[in-house]
Amino acid sequence: MSINKEELFNKCLDQVNDKIDQYNEKMNTISGQNEQHKFHPDFDEYGNKGEMLTEYEKNAVYLDRVRNMKETLANLDRDHRSEVVRPGSVVETENNYYFVSVPLGELDMESGSKVYAISTDSPIYKEMEGKKAGDSFSFRDGEVNIVKVW
Repeated sequence: MSINKEELFNKCLDQVNDKIDQYNEKMNTISGQNEQHKFHPDFDEYGNKGEMLTEYEKNAVYLDRVRNMKETLANLDRDHRSEVVRPGSVVETENNYYFVSVPLGELDMESGSKVYAISTDSPIYKEMEGKKAGDSFSFRDGEVNIVKVW
């Protein structure tokens, strides 16, 4: 089964954009800028302004991470063709497909395939980096064979 790389890239981009929207919405709600939640954080009836600030800061960190993921995607060469595993590669192993891009986890493709979007920081990428079709690597007490890289 073949993976459509353009569909895969767009699916990743859509998920990242959705996450950006979610974190912006949460931050707007906390700061009182959300029209549906008309309150002012300075007048929290329970005096939890500190908790709200912590929640806001936490979401700001998450938002920053997701924006960095979007930047990483934007810098990937979508027409990437390489025989060795590197950023932008789609890797087919005997059991799974991997897209070396950003850490989004399992993605369901229209073809019915599942692809794992992983970052260059992931342990499995560290093992497969620089390898090509026909090579194998050890991961989680097992041997993984690379079938195809594109």
